[in-house]
Amino acid sequence: MHPVLRRGSTGKDVVGLQELLNKHLQPSPNLRIDGIFGPRTESAILRYQAVARLYIDGVVGSGTWTALGNGVTSDQSDQPLPAISAYNAPWMAVALREVGQRELAGDKDNPRILRYHGTTSLHATNDEVPWCSSFVNWCLKQVCIPGTNSAAASSWLHWGKTSVPMSGAISVVGKNTGQNHVGFFVSEGKDFSVLGGNQSHRVRVSKYPKSCYISLGHRWPTYDAR
Repeated sequence: MHPVLRRGSTGKDVVGLQELLNKHLQPSPNLRIDGIFGPRTESAILRYQAVARLYIDGVVGSGTWTALGNGVTSDQSDQPLPAISAYNAPWMAVALREVGQRELAGDKDNPRILRYHGTTSLHATNDEVPWCSSFVNWCLKQVCIPGTNSAAASSWLHWGKTSVPMSGAISVVGKNTGQNHVGFFVSEGKDFSVLGGNQSHRVRVSKYPKSCYISLGHRWPTYDAR
């Protein structure tokens, strides 16, 4: 029987997990087989859980072990997105497919990020304009849910309905300097873990320490996209 694994776990079971993820997650995350459950392994688990239609929490419990052990191979391009529910947010699968998209150096702009911008009224034309809200708008649009049409993170505080902090909720955090950020809720402990865009200039899961950030609110769509 496999133990429950999460970020911070180490040992031979993590080695086995990393080998299974490299084999069954497509495209392969090419994880280093080091037995350390770090941010890259966590990101791969979140992506696998989304496309394999498992509960998306980044924790490797019996359901995730069973899917991996049975050789369930994710195919991001062919699998239809699931319907909205409190435990299965289809926009999370969309967002996870974008992990790794990043701003380009110099005068070049990532055309993918410009597509994100195209879903807001600002229609920014370079990838250096803050794009966290643009990313959330774009992800929701892919599953036919209208967003805020705004490039402002704070615009999400009055969108949809109030939600508890659960996987996939649109989460707005505020820095003590007054800056706001929006992304998709992953988990909460000493930090807020958020999957979003414009996080260290790319799409990724990042931790926002509670010593510097406060939660301004979590939101959920008021309708079903089916």
